[in-house]
Parts: sequence; structure tokens; C-alpha cells
Amino acid sequence: MVEPEQPQGRIAADEDVNSAIDMPIESTASLRSSILKYHEENGRTYHALSSGPTDILKGEQERLDIVHHILLLTFDGKLCLSPKNENAKSVLDMGTGTGAWAIDFADAHPEARVIGVDLSPIQPTFTPPNCAFEVDDLEKEWTWGPGRFDLIFCRSLAGSFASWPKIMQKAFNHLEPGGYFEIHDNLFPVLCDDGTLPVDSALVRWCNLMVEGAAKLGRSLNEAPKYAGWLSEAGFENVTTKLYKWPINRWPKDPKFKELGAWTLTAMDGGLEGLCLAVFTRALGWMQDETLAFCSAVRQDLRNPKYHGYWQIYVTYGKKPETEAS
Repeated sequence: MVEPEQPQGRIAADEDVNSAIDMPIESTASLRSSILKYHEENGRTYHALSSGPTDILKGEQERLDIVHHILLLTFDGKLCLSPKNENAKSVLDMGTGTGAWAIDFADAHPEARVIGVDLSPIQPTFTPPNCAFEVDDLEKEWTWGPGRFDLIFCRSLAGSFASWPKIMQKAFNHLEPGGYFEIHDNLFPVLCDDGTLPVDSALVRWCNLMVEGAAKLGRSLNEAPKYAGWLSEAGFENVTTKLYKWPINRWPKDPKFKELGAWTLTAMDGGLEGLCLAVFTRALGWMQDETLAFCSAVRQDLRNPKYHGYWQIYVTYGKKPETEAS
């Protein structure tokens, strides 16, 4: 079941912003520099435990925290959209990143025990007493017992796993009957409903190259529409998908869409190189300088309010049956 959650049809554009280049919001988030050992490549810093394609430091942590804010804005402050948002007791946050979601959920639900897992120990030292972080590779054997959790949550993990069906099956096995799995992700490439984003623009080319490069690394960036089917195949029931839009900048007329666009631009503007440098240099054979120069052109497109592009956001969740099939 797919349920579009925002107003349908084309987003109305604000013609007053079409004459000037948009600029990102000035972020006040500070980066944490005292991090443990990492693998460095092309002047960027990556996970030490597994050489995934996403940059961890020098902007990536700040981008993750901004994305956390965007998601809260999108969902009107809700951390979770499945019914388990109200009564979860044992929660796993897969790919927790900076730990923002896990910490906020633990604060909001002191009765719940929250575990955040990531490849890198970049989470804060001081956390709520009911929140803990672990460093682990979720593509390997899970160390928790079957039926350990009643909510397994993840977001912004497109391209992180070689096989989502295997991850979802692991999640199913580690949920108690009646537990929920919930995932939030965006779809590549960027979309546009009114033809204002040229197909030969740097931004569209960047999206296509990201999809191509990720595929060469054994990853896919456009699998979000398949999540519901995979959850059903894993055994989940009452599978639901909700759709949202994040404008690429402040081009919309609607105040909420405009604010979403402002923060989305800030996240992409500051994290662009971190998202693509490893993909372009490892998979596509680009030189570092060539990639950085191309990012400058992409950034100009992201800031152009004449381009009415948006990212499609998928929220998909499903319930493990109360009684397992015999």
C-alpha cells in the first residue's frame, strides 16, 4: 500500500526566487575531530571497518545531522511512522551514523532500550542511560539473539548493502512477533515534474553517474520502490509505503516545501564531495581534481531556483506476524 503524504500534483513554484542563485543555510553544527582510526583516500576519510563508498568526516557528519533535522521537519517531529513509535521496548537503529535518531528516540521513550549500530564510532560519548552504541558490520552475522527487538529502524542507507533482501530477512528473524521494521530512503535520480531541470544538466549527469558508479561497486541507489516487495517476501505483513518530496532548494511557493528545500540544499551543498568522491574515483576512474571541478558545476545546479527538482523520499514499514506461519 502506497500512501502519498504530502499535497499531490506539482509543487507550485515561487517566481520571486527565480532571478537569483539560492544559497545554503549557514550551519552551526561543529564537526567532531577526535575520532578513532579511519581509512583515508583522496583526502577524504572513510569507515575503517568496511570500505563503503560514503565519506564519514569533513562534512559528512554535519550532513547526517542536517538530514536528521530535515526528516523531523518532514514528519512534523515524529521519529517513527509505524505503530511502534508509541510502545517500543527494544529498538535497533541500523546504520545509526551520528546517533541523532537513536538518542532522540531514547530521550522520547525512556521505557525503551535503544541500540545504535554503525561501522564507525562517531557517536557522542554522553548519551541517555537507555541508549548504547556498537560498532559492527550488519552484512555479517548478527550477534543478537532471535526475537531480540520489537522495532528495527534504519534510514538513509541507499547503497550501503549488497543485498537488501538478506538484511530484511535478518531483521525479520531478530524481531519478536508483532515487531516492526521501518526504513526511510531517497530515490535516485532527482525528479522534476515540470521540465525545468535539463536532462543534460550537471545535476542530472551527477545522479546518473552516481547510479552507474554505485552499481560497479555492487551497490544500488534506486531500490527504495522495491523495499515493500522485499519486506513482504521476508514474511512481513501490513506493509505500508509513504511518499514525500524534498525540493533541491527554495524554489517552491509553499512555506513548508520552501523550508525543506532550504535545508536539503544545505545538506547537499556541504556534503556533495563526501557523497561522490569515492564512487567517482574508485568505480568510474575519475581523478580527484576532475571530480571536485565537476562538483562545482553540480553545486551551481543545486542552487539554481529555476530548476524545480526534488528528491523522492520513501518510508516503508511492515509488521512481523503475531504468530509465525507453520
